[in-house]
Amino acid sequence: LFNDVAVASFYALEKHHMKSILIIDLDVHQGNGTASIMKNIKEVFTFSMHGEKNYPFHKEHSDLDIPLKDGINGKDYLKKLKENLILLGDKLSPELIFYVSGVDILNTDKLGRLGVNREDCKTRDEMVFEFAKKCKSPIVTVMGGGYSEKIYDIIEAHCNTFKSMLKII
Repeated sequence: LFNDVAVASFYALEKHHMKSILIIDLDVHQGNGTASIMKNIKEVFTFSMHGEKNYPFHKEHSDLDIPLKDGINGKDYLKKLKENLILLGDKLSPELIFYVSGVDILNTDKLGRLGVNREDCKTRDEMVFEFAKKCKSPIVTVMGGGYSEKIYDIIEAHCNTFKSMLKII
């Protein structure tokens, strides 16, 4: 078992001599593995916005953790994301961004416990890609979780991520 984003980050640091990498993890579950692996790597900043009461029940410390209440609606979710992207933009100048685009934030997800619809999820993706564009940073997107019994919701949300990326980047 390995953490794809952590492995890719180490590769970028070693082979491309990156000085500043940002990992944006918007899967509903905290990026605990990434946080643990990267905790002493000063060139990598980890940001996780996740369900407060969702797995894992013991959270690792990311550089920036935003716990979300069960049932948070899309408007409030997007407001929190916007506030934190502004904060990150003021604080960091990433040479590379990794984006974990979990669609288990959807209100149809059987494990997610949030109140975010597909349109909100698409807006979330657009916000992240606009952020990367504003930072003039290349972005690598990896699919995160999705556990909806309505498989179409998962497929549509993941497709929207890549459609948004193609439109903006």
